[in-house]
Amino acid sequence: MAGPTKTDGLDAFLRNGCYTGVVLLRRGGDEIFAGAYGLASPRWGIPNTMDTRFDTASITKLFTAVAVLQLVGRNELDLDISIHSYVDLAATVISPEVTLRHLLTHTSGIADDADEEAGEDYAELWIDKPTYSVTETRDFLPQCTSNPPNFPPGEGRRYCNCGYILAGLAIEHAAGASFREYVIEHVFGPANMARSGFFDKRDPEPDVAEGFDPRPDGRLESNMFKYPPIGSPDGGAHVTAADLMAFIDALRGGVLLTPELTEAFFTPQLSFDDGAGQGFGLEFREDMWWKEGVNAGVSGVLRHWGETNGPGVDGVVLSNTEAGAWPVIEELDRRAGVTRTS
Repeated sequence: MAGPTKTDGLDAFLRNGCYTGVVLLRRGGDEIFAGAYGLASPRWGIPNTMDTRFDTASITKLFTAVAVLQLVGRNELDLDISIHSYVDLAATVISPEVTLRHLLTHTSGIADDADEEAGEDYAELWIDKPTYSVTETRDFLPQCTSNPPNFPPGEGRRYCNCGYILAGLAIEHAAGASFREYVIEHVFGPANMARSGFFDKRDPEPDVAEGFDPRPDGRLESNMFKYPPIGSPDGGAHVTAADLMAFIDALRGGVLLTPELTEAFFTPQLSFDDGAGQGFGLEFREDMWWKEGVNAGVSGVLRHWGETNGPGVDGVVLSNTEAGAWPVIEELDRRAGVTRTS
């Protein structure tokens, strides 16, 4: 396989498809494509640029996983002891057998607050519950700890946002700081992600894309009331495309994790019969790895296409619409010769 190094016509594809967001491609350390399209604020007609900060949705889980592994590397957390050792879950249905390893690899079996694999809509959680009432990691606990588990820990795999909420609480326990404070200081800082952060949708933060999606009548609807206003361990950090590339560079360069844990991060922890693999946040297939995120008014993919004779291609696709990223990543996969994707 070769990465999507042929970028001829890519700009026209993005413009003709009315794409809203940014695309950044690099081969090794060399940028081979960068483009910004559409509006960061349809309300005010402000265009997206390569400096626009985008909500990353579940790509944020990579930052949470790295934070956990940092604390594991300092012997302040253990991947293989009970999550009850770090989070008070005595009055919940969370099994004492659940570990951080289970949580990071989606093998805990705990029930999610919205079972998206079963077709439940995360936005429907906030019809009767104000989004602004859930802004700290602990605020998610009631909706993450009351439903019966799907399977015993380690006996299956089911994608689970709540698993990362519990991992975030473990980070707060070990670090003595909020999840957001820890990630900003110990992940974003060392990785030189100077433009990244957790920005509250209620605040007038500059250069932050606003999420909008078309309604059936064609009008655009804001995602303001579709999920909590500020990011958490399972999603919602804001980054630029360049900062997301800097994150990967810092990981590869051993800036964020020990050599052993760096290798573990880029290695599938689970393998499946269809050739896919699950890591500590990353997913794998053949010589590709990736993490994607989606929410109302948000979609994005961080992807690496490996090469037999070369460094491979890293790609960042970030959109401030729910459907925006997927046609783009499909086109990039097509250019890379990928016939089977996530």
